[in-house]
Amino acid sequence: MSKEKQNIEWKESWRNEYIKWICGFANAYGGTLIIGKNDNGEVVGVENAKRLLEEMPNKVRDILGIMVDVHLKKSKGHEVLEIRVEPSPHPVSYKGQYHYRSGSTKQELKGAALDAFLLSKVGKHWDGVAMPGVKLGDLSKAAINQFSRLAKESRRLDNTILKEPAGNLLEKLNLRDGKHIKRAAVLLFHPKPESMITGAYTKIGFFRSNTDLRYQDEINGDLFTQVDKTLELLQSKYLQAGIEYQGVQRIETLPVPEAALREAVLNALVHKNYASGIPIQISVYADKLMIWNPGELPPEWTIEKLLGKHASAPYNPDLANAFFRAGLIESWGRGIERILEACHEAGTLPPRIQQEPGGLWVEFSYPVLGGATQETTQETTQETTQESILALIRVTPTITRRELAQKIGLTDDGIKYHLQKMTKAGVLRHVGATKAGHWEILK
Repeated sequence: MSKEKQNIEWKESWRNEYIKWICGFANAYGGTLIIGKNDNGEVVGVENAKRLLEEMPNKVRDILGIMVDVHLKKSKGHEVLEIRVEPSPHPVSYKGQYHYRSGSTKQELKGAALDAFLLSKVGKHWDGVAMPGVKLGDLSKAAINQFSRLAKESRRLDNTILKEPAGNLLEKLNLRDGKHIKRAAVLLFHPKPESMITGAYTKIGFFRSNTDLRYQDEINGDLFTQVDKTLELLQSKYLQAGIEYQGVQRIETLPVPEAALREAVLNALVHKNYASGIPIQISVYADKLMIWNPGELPPEWTIEKLLGKHASAPYNPDLANAFFRAGLIESWGRGIERILEACHEAGTLPPRIQQEPGGLWVEFSYPVLGGATQETTQETTQETTQESILALIRVTPTITRRELAQKIGLTDDGIKYHLQKMTKAGVLRHVGATKAGHWEILK
């Protein structure tokens, strides 16, 4: 039996409020609304089909301002209406409301999600909007010099560009819109971006419990400063290093791999929805560290698109381009991969990544140090490997055994062993042909 999906919706009978669904299809990727099928996909037919065939195109045109194709079809002895909707190049509203088709559901866009949608329809992103009230002289020379030094070291920007005046440099980085400076430039180079962009700072707090906050810090300033100070505070004040001895040598190990922590902080700053007006919040506990990246995401974005390699572009492309030129991030789309690789190399569990209404959680659990037997150490190693495999499958369900082996650093036979073990345990399964199928995580 066929199912409802991104571009198909079934309705048993016609109601005028279903024009909202047509609005949702037009604002997304188009689709077909079928009248005369129930929620189980069974054909039940529709009354007054011929009258609706004549009235519906005009009704949609008058309310939404768009044209749709309405077709009368017969199926299993019943009349069914198919309303075919093309994606609209401009925003479509239903009585002042903007609806959007996401997956097999429809949602009304509000707040930051609506802002992002309207900007995308005119080919813009939030960070690419001009800020007429900000002048070039308002930006921090120290921040611009720091960027130039980093870009020179990364060799991702020609030296001749770095030697040009600040105005020309911003122009080459696509951080100006005509004579005006973009929001991305304010975040990157203004000494107090939070004075013009609400919530453009980072908060760190240490908690004994969810309701027992012991101490906290607020990190302000340009984003380069926020990166440095956030990592410095986490490593020196908030994270307690585990101490082990190899002979007489004392070895201190942070509970979160430094490379993974750095990548997670950078991803939070680059991909944050700054229109939310809420700061990034890092909550540190005795057994875990959690990074909250606030804001309602555009409806078509998923965790994979936000952090994974399937992202065709970052959430803030102008901001990400500057971070890339400075050598702080790799080509966008490798964020989650780099975090997983760092955790695997350190022998720690990969983070849990969870999207919720209003934002995204990245949670690092601390490893248990000391007192581990050889048996428990082996079990922990296997658990770490399998968690890394599952994390990579979540990002890329079509990933091959060979690709898993390359990313995790095991042999093909080693990956095969873990896949078979997890399949037997009912944790995951493979669907489709061996080479053309995909993995599904069951638990």
